[in-house]
Amino acid sequence: MELKAIEQEKGKLKVELIGETHTLCNLLRNELNENKSVEIAGYHLEHPMVNNPILFVETEKDDPKKALSNACSSIKKKTAELRKELNKLK
Repeated sequence: MELKAIEQEKGKLKVELIGETHTLCNLLRNELNENKSVEIAGYHLEHPMVNNPILFVETEKDDPKKALSNACSSIKKKTAELRKELNKLK
C-alpha cells in the first residue's frame, strides 16, 4: 500500500490510499471514530474503478498522524484476536 499526503496541517490530515477500496477505508474510519480526540474521520471515493480513496482525519488535541497510527495498531490487535479465535474452531 502507498500513501500520498494531500493535506497536512495542525489537527488535519488528508491522504490518498493508493490501490485501496471501501473495505480498508471503512475499517479505518470506524476505528478512528472510536478515538475521543478525533473530531472527524471519513473518506471519499469518487469511483472505485478510476480513483483512489481520500481519507481525512481531524483531531482536536492529538496529531492526526498519531491517531491514524493508533487506529492501525488497534486494527492489528483486533485481527490477531480474531485469528486466535478462528484457530480454536479447527
